[in-house]
Amino acid sequence: MYGIGLGPGDAGLLTLEGKRLLEAADTVYASGDRSRSVAGEHVPESTIEALSFPMTDDDDRLRRAWRTAARRVAEANRDGDVAVVTLGDPNVYSTFGHLRRTLEALHPDVEIEVIPGVSAATAFASALGVEIEAGSGIALREAIDGAAPVGPDRLVLFKVTDAAATAEKLDEAGYDVRFGRQLFMEDETVMTDDPDELTDGEYFTLAYAEKRDLDREFRTEVFRTEESRTEETRTEGDR
Repeated sequence: MYGIGLGPGDAGLLTLEGKRLLEAADTVYASGDRSRSVAGEHVPESTIEALSFPMTDDDDRLRRAWRTAARRVAEANRDGDVAVVTLGDPNVYSTFGHLRRTLEALHPDVEIEVIPGVSAATAFASALGVEIEAGSGIALREAIDGAAPVGPDRLVLFKVTDAAATAEKLDEAGYDVRFGRQLFMEDETVMTDDPDELTDGEYFTLAYAEKRDLDREFRTEVFRTEESRTEETRTEGDR
């Protein structure tokens, strides 16, 4: 059984290995419409089956869902290779971990291999035009229901369901904040500094927070200085 990371939402960001195994699988399972849509760009959507992972804090209901999903995957795996697809990376903030642990406990005969995907934890940097330079401190945190964890100079916050409350708290703590919603999801991506544009509690929202007035010194800054001096010399020569 292959747990395949589909990447952040753009079907073109699936890895070559993930694409190869997805296309070769005898059975494909997806949880959620978005992962099904991305997988459907690579295999016929009619061949993809749904796995249900309810959004709830009810432990009994969750355990029943995980047992049911694990049983279906194990049964399918007896007849061939199975691909279970998930957005991002299967081992980074993913419901896939619950399925993997349930299979390991209840169906130890199923061999599991995880195929990493491009995670929002790294894709956000390209989407928002952020560079995390060498030597920087950065933390990944969950920020559901207006939470605003603080700590190092840079933070990536997931599940920002109350952007306004999170932004206010981070501003008070001395951070500048940018938001990205549904990054790399076709026709749905939003990038903004204004939390008031994000009022509906969308689960696929992250924030990048950076301490104000960071003391940054890049070794490559010398090139800008040299170019500036060269331009000044050219200008004086023209005179």
